[in-house]
Amino acid sequence: MDEGSAHKLNVVIEECFQVPCKLAVGIREEKREPNNEGVEDLSFRTVHNPRQGGYKPTLFIFVLMLLDNIGFVANMVSAVLYFINVIHFDLSGSANTTTNFLGTAFLLTLVGGLVSDSYMNRLNTCLLFGGIELLGYLLIIMQSHYEKLQPEACGEYSCVKGTKALLFYASIYLLALGGGGIRGSVPSLGADQFDENDPKESKHIASFFNWFLFFVSGGACIGVTVVVWVSTNKGWDKSFIISIVCTFVGLVFVALGKPFYRIRVPGESALLNVLQVIVVAAKNRKLQLPQNSRELYELQSIQEYASRGERIRHSKQFRLLDKAAVLAEGTKPDKWKVCTVTQVEEVKILTRMIPILLSTTLMNTCLAQLQTFSIQQGTLMNPKVGSFDVPAASIPVIPLLFMCILVPIYEVLFVPLFRKLTGHPNGISHLQRVGVGLVLSAISMGIAGLVEVKRRNEFVNHNKRISLFWLSYQYGIFGIADMFTFVGLMEFFYSEAPKGMKSLSTSFSWLSLSIGYYLSTVFVEIINSVTGKYTSSKRGWLEGLDMNKNHVELFYWFLAILSIVNLGNYVYWANWYKYKKDVPIEPINELIDEPVLTAGTPSNIPSPLGWSPVIFATKQEEGTDST
Repeated sequence: MDEGSAHKLNVVIEECFQVPCKLAVGIREEKREPNNEGVEDLSFRTVHNPRQGGYKPTLFIFVLMLLDNIGFVANMVSAVLYFINVIHFDLSGSANTTTNFLGTAFLLTLVGGLVSDSYMNRLNTCLLFGGIELLGYLLIIMQSHYEKLQPEACGEYSCVKGTKALLFYASIYLLALGGGGIRGSVPSLGADQFDENDPKESKHIASFFNWFLFFVSGGACIGVTVVVWVSTNKGWDKSFIISIVCTFVGLVFVALGKPFYRIRVPGESALLNVLQVIVVAAKNRKLQLPQNSRELYELQSIQEYASRGERIRHSKQFRLLDKAAVLAEGTKPDKWKVCTVTQVEEVKILTRMIPILLSTTLMNTCLAQLQTFSIQQGTLMNPKVGSFDVPAASIPVIPLLFMCILVPIYEVLFVPLFRKLTGHPNGISHLQRVGVGLVLSAISMGIAGLVEVKRRNEFVNHNKRISLFWLSYQYGIFGIADMFTFVGLMEFFYSEAPKGMKSLSTSFSWLSLSIGYYLSTVFVEIINSVTGKYTSSKRGWLEGLDMNKNHVELFYWFLAILSIVNLGNYVYWANWYKYKKDVPIEPINELIDEPVLTAGTPSNIPSPLGWSPVIFATKQEEGTDST
């Protein structure tokens, strides 16, 4: 068969089968030794199009994140002021509404991750949720522009009611859904452009996440300066218009990169797989585990695992879940009756990640204070730099500038230096990087309390406003902490996740933010409730609109002490955690020795039409025909 005929036949097969036969076209079989990560690489490997993948398509992704974060981060830092001045919440009401909004946005990254893993490819998921975010912007532009759609001030916790409340909550939670969905799918879309099974490409995944943070921070810098200044001096509606235009242009730009992306076709539902393991393990709780793990249920044919991308070896942790892989005598191996060892191991991986995830949430509770109470502090400080008034909500530009400066330094200088010293390809491990961030976040909260003591003392006793840039100490230290922790978590969840759960697992780094914001709301309510009973004024530390009568510094120090305690908790779980390559394993079942699939060799991959397609090698061996 000549090259032209083979190509035409490949095209016909691809058109006939699309998703069901996505694995049949453009793949070849290689005999590969099991790797040292407890994961057996499939013998079917994608032959990459040289025009696709690498750093080129990530540029489209970086532009999207830069443009979308101009509005998204500006809203994060200034939302508390919008809620006070336009929607007329009181101090704690605006803080709680802000943290609930941001907590929901980052929680919904799980939806984006789940959809892009299981139902749509990552690019289409990004565009879908981008459209939802644009709709949210349209609604909030309407409410911020027309005063008749805004509530009147009432001096209470919340003044928004009726249809005005419906419009308000619809707008901010459409923004949360859209922004969360984008952030749940885009990081994995970028990391997918590098083959983690190729040593030459896999080392670039860590670099991708570093530069991802760089462009996120760059967009945020523009947002918290230009957009925040516009909202303060020209009107909230105009700032939201800038945000919607930037997001729209970013979505158009990322769509233009489609010819250059390596698109991962979604597989089985990750959520259903997890649920299936839990349900089947519960059903089989009375069954006895076999002494030999080879007797646990597993598919034998490598082709049957082509859609999952890997077959994971059995590990000795969480043996209770192994009961899901016990096939009862006389039972057919149907879904919801038995699970494969690989399915069980995927759930074990996610289970091992949970303590790490929960150990980092308190840091994000501290971050929430820098976006609420610290912004409110700034409104009572001297904002002048020469003749220019700096909006209080623009102060977070300080940590963002730190990150924009430090990320290239970290990538170009720190990583190569520590790579030589430690032998680790990334300089230090993911979990070590996260630990550095947790230490710095505790220091940041301690300093924040000291700055608030000075601010209030000067204001109350000397009728003097100290410079807004006193806040730069807590913001700057926290910016460095965020650089270490955010990228460390994102790369950790991506690299450790099963292949079919990359987006869902990467969303865990955003989920940590979400839990942290919700925890902030809980802490504010509890602190007000408890301290209101014991203070002489019967006011909680954070109640009311007058920050000079509150005790925000005590709340900061409370968080600093908790952060130190939490650091000990994190160190314990970080030492307990076993990377995939370090998990105790038992020998995997020997693979069935299967012939190399070439042109004219029928496959046993089931066809939806009831017959087996022919798989053609698309890469010619040197000196041979593709026949």
